[in-house]
Formats: sequence, C-alpha cells, structure tokens
Amino acid sequence: MKIAFLGSRGKVGRELCPGLERAGYEVVGIDLDEELDPSGVEAMIDFTQPDTVEKNVTEALGNGIACIVGTTGLGAAQLEQLDALSKEKGKPLFVAPNFAIGAVLMMRFAAEAAKFMPRAEIVELHGEAKKDAPSGTALATAAAMGTGPEIHSVRLPGLVAHQEVLLGGTGQLLTIRHDTFTREAFLPGVLLALEKLGSLPPGLTVGLDALLR
Repeated sequence: MKIAFLGSRGKVGRELCPGLERAGYEVVGIDLDEELDPSGVEAMIDFTQPDTVEKNVTEALGNGIACIVGTTGLGAAQLEQLDALSKEKGKPLFVAPNFAIGAVLMMRFAAEAAKFMPRAEIVELHGEAKKDAPSGTALATAAAMGTGPEIHSVRLPGLVAHQEVLLGGTGQLLTIRHDTFTREAFLPGVLLALEKLGSLPPGLTVGLDALLR
C-alpha cells in the first residue's frame, strides 16, 4: 500500500516512517511546505499541526484518499464538516487523540474507575513544543469518564507524552498513569489503524479504542 505521510520530518514522522517501511508500506514523506501528490496514494496519515490538519484532510478526501489523523486540536465543528465530506466521498476518516495502545488502555481503565470513585483530576504533561492544551488525550479521557474532571496541563522540555489520572475517595487514592518515552510507541497503533482502515465505514471513526473492541 502506498501511503502519504504528512509531517514526515517532524518528531513523530521521523520515528514512524521507517517503521512503516519496515512493515512493508511504501511511504511518501511530505513536509509542511510540500504539496500532496495523490497519484497512487491509498491512504494519508497526518501528524502535522492543528492549523494545517483540516486543510490536509480536506485535500486528501477530495482526492478520494482514506485518512488517518494523529494531529490533535480539531474542534467539534471541524470534525463534523470532515465527517460529512468523508461520507460524501465514500472514504473512511480515522482520528485518534493517541496511538499508544497503553494510553488507550489508561483511558479505558480511568472511565471504569470513575464509576466508583467520587472525585478525579487529570494531569497531562508534554514537551514544550506541543501547541494545544489540554491535550487531545486528556480531553478524550475526561469525556469518557463523564464526571467533568479538572485537567492540568504541563509543557516542559524533556517530556514526550505523559498522563496521570488521580481518583480520590475517603481514605484512598487511585492513580492511573501512562508514560510515552519515545514516539515509536505510536507505531503499533498506526499499523492497527492501517490494517483496519479498509473495513471502516465511510465517515468519521474516533479513537483507537474503537479498533480494540
């Protein structure tokens, strides 16, 4: 399968593109200042920036290319428009706030724990270059928990992606934490999304958890 990887020279792209090639995919790397050539491309993967991802996905879908998006920062209205476009073009659009399988399990465990613990807060920590705060993972975790936990965002050099969910009750504290130390942690999730992409219906599918059920 020929894949266009947008953001190939970024921190995520530099680690994921070689792994995708080792897995047998033909990867066409596209940087932020380069145009997408749709010739022969069957899927587009976007790990760029919040201010460019909507344009990238719109262009790819317009060329009949299925999309996988790891860039966070898309709002509800943007997702609604892209969902309509992907249905119109008959192509799947898969968006995940986090492609690390351990992080997805952390979100699942937090949602279950929130049913039994009265209070919770989320602390998410990322490198200083991350532009959106709170992170997409933290927002997705809070939505899954359904209890409106407060989110605290930390941006510091040396960090990659880390999240801690603290759930408190009388005389006890439950902590659920996930740490991403290298961006290679995203590769198994991206490979899973590529494997399942052809079986997804046209329109928007959100979250790696939907592929792990």
